Amino acid sequence: MIRDRKQSPWRAVLLAGILPLLLFSVIEDRFGTLWGLAAGMLFGCGEILWEWRTRGKVDPLTWGGNGMLLLLGGISWITQDGIWFKLQPSLMEASMAVGLWVSVLMKKNLLLSLAEKQGGRLKPGWSEILLPAFRGLTLRMGVFFAVHAVGAAWAAFYWSTAAWVALKGIGLTVSLIVYLVVESFVLRYRLSTTP
Repeated sequence: MIRDRKQSPWRAVLLAGILPLLLFSVIEDRFGTLWGLAAGMLFGCGEILWEWRTRGKVDPLTWGGNGMLLLLGGISWITQDGIWFKLQPSLMEASMAVGLWVSVLMKKNLLLSLAEKQGGRLKPGWSEILLPAFRGLTLRMGVFFAVHAVGAAWAAFYWSTAAWVALKGIGLTVSLIVYLVVESFVLRYRLSTTP
């Protein structure tokens, strides 16, 4: 039976972002790189199939994340070096940064589009205040993802697998929450000082 439910962005982050990497880390530590790669890649395939079976379609974010995971996992398998698999989070975050910046340059703000897709509509008179705020937020969030992408690439090359997973899983999540809390205070301040 196909259910047409919207996918939670947090579920996407957890499944496509963190769980395959945790699986890779644990299995690589116990059984070696090739077994870790196989587990991470099978999880990616499983998520695509599960989403297709339960929703009748696969979200573009799922295709992008797992497609890159499978491509880089395949390269890692051929070269027998897990570094390619470990670069997947860095490349995803760099892609996100570029996507955010390009959306501002093309005047099709990605964050504003996502907010409207979730059912949010601007109240009359608020567009003069919120549109520039969303533009700035989108640019700064692009910088956030770009900096984190560089850190994730550094960790992939020079840190242990466990430290790399901690940065990708806990580090990104915590730093993103802190960043968004700070941004919400900045937006509230701007709204309170605007006549």
